[in-house]
Amino acid sequence: MTEAGVEIIRKELCFQGFFRMERYTLRHRLFSGGWGEPITRELLERGHAAAVLPYDPARDQVVLIEQFRVGAMSISSGPWLMEIVAGIIEANESAEEVVIREAVEEAACDVCELIPLYDYLVSPGGTTERVALFCGKVDSTDIGGIYGKIEEGEDIKVHVMTVDEALALLASGKIIAASAIIALQWLALNRESLRNLWSSG
Repeated sequence: MTEAGVEIIRKELCFQGFFRMERYTLRHRLFSGGWGEPITRELLERGHAAAVLPYDPARDQVVLIEQFRVGAMSISSGPWLMEIVAGIIEANESAEEVVIREAVEEAACDVCELIPLYDYLVSPGGTTERVALFCGKVDSTDIGGIYGKIEEGEDIKVHVMTVDEALALLASGKIIAASAIIALQWLALNRESLRNLWSSG
C-alpha cells in the first residue's frame, strides 16, 4: 500500500489490551529524492482525545485537576499530576461533546462556551493520538472537591486558583502535562482579550 509518499510493506498486531500496539515495516520518500530503505516502527493506537481549560473570566480563575498517572511514576515529584479536564473521544462523539461531558464528570463544572485552541499530535514518533484543545467559560463559584468515576479507577481532586497562581505553578515546573502547559500558555497570551470577549457576551 502506497499513500502520500509512504509505502507500507507489512503491518502486524503486537498487542491488544486497553491500548493497541501495531508494528509497521515501511519506507518513505526522501527529501533528496527517491525512496529510503525499509524501516520498522511500533505504533501505539489509543484513539484521540479532547481537553479543556475551564476559565472563569469574572474571577480570573482557572479550574485544574489533580490525579494519579502511571506514566509519571518515575518522576521525582511523584505520579500525581496537575492537569486540565480531558477525555477520550468515543465513536460518534465530537470533541466539543467530550469536554463538556468530562468537565461535569471530572470537576462538576458546566462549560457554557468553548473556544478551540489547537489540534495537536501528542508524540507522533510513536503514537497516532491527537488532542483537540479548548478553553471553556465557566462559573467557578463553589467549584471544588473530589470526583471521577470509581468504576474507571478515577480519583480526581479539583483545584480552583487565579490565573496568576496557575502561571506561577507552570513557571516553577510543577505543571508538566502537555495539554495543561499549552492551554495555560495560550491563556497567558490571550487573557485580556478573552476576558473582554466573555465579559461582553
